[in-house]
Amino acid sequence: MNKNISIAIAASLLMNTGIAQAQDVNIGKSNVTLKSDIMTPETMWEMGRVGSAQASPDGTKIVYQVGYYSVKENRGHQVLCIMDADGKNARQLTTSAKSESSAVWLNNSTIAYLSEGQVWTMNPDGTNRKKLSNSKTEIEGFLFSPDGQKVLLIKSLPYYGTIKQNPSDLPKTTGIVATDMNYRHWDHYVQSIAHPYVANVTAQGISDGIDIIEGEPFESPLAPFGGIEQFSWSKDSKSVAYTCRKKEGVDYATSTDADIYLYNIDTKESVNLCKPKGYVAPEKDLTKSLRNQAVNKQNGDFNVGYDVNPRFSPDGKYIAWQSMKHDGYESDRNRLCIYELATGKKTYVTESFDSNVEDYTWAPNSKDIYFIGCWHAKVNVYQTNLKGEVKQLTDGQHDYVSIGLLGDNGKKLLGLRQSHQQPTEIYAITPSKKEKASQQVQLSFENKEILDQLAMGKSEERWVKTTDGKDMLVWIITPPHFDPNKKYPTLLYCQGGPQSPVSQFWSVRWNFQMMAANGYVIVAPNRRGLPGFGSEWNEKISQDWTGQCMKDYYSAIDDAAQNLPFVDKDRLGAVGASFGGFSVYYMAGTHNKRFKCFISHDGAFNLESMYTDTEEAWFSNWEYDDAYWNTDQTDAAKRTYQYSPHKMVDKWDTPILCIHGEKDYRINANQGMGAFNAARLRGIPAELLLFPDENHWVLKPQNGILWQRTFFNWLDRWLKPNKK
Repeated sequence: MNKNISIAIAASLLMNTGIAQAQDVNIGKSNVTLKSDIMTPETMWEMGRVGSAQASPDGTKIVYQVGYYSVKENRGHQVLCIMDADGKNARQLTTSAKSESSAVWLNNSTIAYLSEGQVWTMNPDGTNRKKLSNSKTEIEGFLFSPDGQKVLLIKSLPYYGTIKQNPSDLPKTTGIVATDMNYRHWDHYVQSIAHPYVANVTAQGISDGIDIIEGEPFESPLAPFGGIEQFSWSKDSKSVAYTCRKKEGVDYATSTDADIYLYNIDTKESVNLCKPKGYVAPEKDLTKSLRNQAVNKQNGDFNVGYDVNPRFSPDGKYIAWQSMKHDGYESDRNRLCIYELATGKKTYVTESFDSNVEDYTWAPNSKDIYFIGCWHAKVNVYQTNLKGEVKQLTDGQHDYVSIGLLGDNGKKLLGLRQSHQQPTEIYAITPSKKEKASQQVQLSFENKEILDQLAMGKSEERWVKTTDGKDMLVWIITPPHFDPNKKYPTLLYCQGGPQSPVSQFWSVRWNFQMMAANGYVIVAPNRRGLPGFGSEWNEKISQDWTGQCMKDYYSAIDDAAQNLPFVDKDRLGAVGASFGGFSVYYMAGTHNKRFKCFISHDGAFNLESMYTDTEEAWFSNWEYDDAYWNTDQTDAAKRTYQYSPHKMVDKWDTPILCIHGEKDYRINANQGMGAFNAARLRGIPAELLLFPDENHWVLKPQNGILWQRTFFNWLDRWLKPNKK
């Protein structure tokens, strides 16, 4: 279920809606004085969340977005701020209760942004606000052409390709007639799709624009997380590169094949840059993994996996994009592809970096590219060139979540950075010729006032031997005011994805500091199947969900229990979400009394049911190998279904808390309900926390608080039996 989505994206998606009468409440920066130096869920929701940042072309100022949240109002407010390039004179530009977002510089004296679904501009001091668009359809994203005469707009339109349009004489019916797969995606029923429009910019404002894929039943950008980053203007403003997966229905649900297209503004024609004209994909068996099928065994590079996020080079000679090699494999290594427009030649320039390119930006010389990627559970900044010579620029125990230029001259870079000790902040990076020696300077201090009042636990890496003799990096997080002579209840953290790194992320829900603040030691292993340790390590999970990766979990917790004197081996718990939740359900039947309690959030419980429950069927095919009804299943598929957690409930003996969102269409809520019911029928203490209005995540403030309270109440009940 991993889409290489950073935790920062999850934070930025938090809703801004609320009850109508509360919309005039201007939610802003908190000036809270804490009663204790121990973090609470309420404290975490007081923190501002830096969501994006962009420097002015001359590199003198930075405009950035911050989200503030109110538990009382149960909603968020996105505001725009500005500061000098050295971090001084930071101030808020947004003055109203209405959210403002997606700020970009049009020039050194004009900022464009979104508010109430329309494009606006203002001066850098927040004055002279002008509404440029009057679209009847909400604008979800925008990108101005280099010459400023046109703008690309993202707008959604009705779609009836997989759900029939209801009769006009039944306007109040809530019924849905689905005709094909992909009738729902992530957390919504697919009754609209996004399309890109190219509009004119005049003194009178922005026109409605022309749909550049008009009449095509395909989405661009890609749902559910794609945005304006999936488009790029040519430097002469005559063409647009866009991302699109031109499939629908069952073909959409079983394929990750998205391509980069080049749209000509004058001719209104698109050319696929990934495949030759007339390309026809080989036939597929949609009930089996595409791993060994013809589509992934072709003689030639046809870019049959995810190809997304195009960006023209400054000199206009190249287009870069992020590219995955295989169809059907959403967690394939994300490479950086460089396409030469004059020749059509494709070059992959990060092959020596055996991990993912998470974000990237061109250097002004059009020869170098800066990117961020995870290695050994830390996300740093790297540099490559057209020859594929990769160099690590930054070093440290942190995660960069985005990268860009700090001004058009490219002398400095602008990045968003977080860690286990700090939520996202803005940093300036001065690239160094020496490996890992680039200067990193913190520019924003959004949460300094709150963080200065808190005691933080330490996060240290530990290398553990696995059962097959490999070395595995495990984070050990200890509580604030840690006393090494005491024994602490300890949690095994099980990561989701299944191929998302246990890096230096800061999460609003799965927050290691929050767990530590509640008096727990956290053992967080980078088990088999996580990126940042080479492709072989990363891929050692598909077809083997209950194999070596589970042994790695046990290696991590056994090492901690046996070798860390402050870990209380008699008070161990295991927690996790998504694949981590599946891991918890599996360990509930195999842990041999290691743990005193479990928590599974949005976990897969019954893999046979999961195969057809999930909306992105390519995932089940790649991971399980076969449909559960196939009589010619591979050994891997047989093993997958044989060891599905629901078939081992007879071995369950430990209290378990199940959590699920009913709008989670990735792992449906019946999975959590089934696990809870099974536990209760077995006489095992259990609780079920359901969120009717949440998806795979928990985004609403009051739901987030309830999640944390329920989480720790359950842990305390079983791991702190003497707590009053």
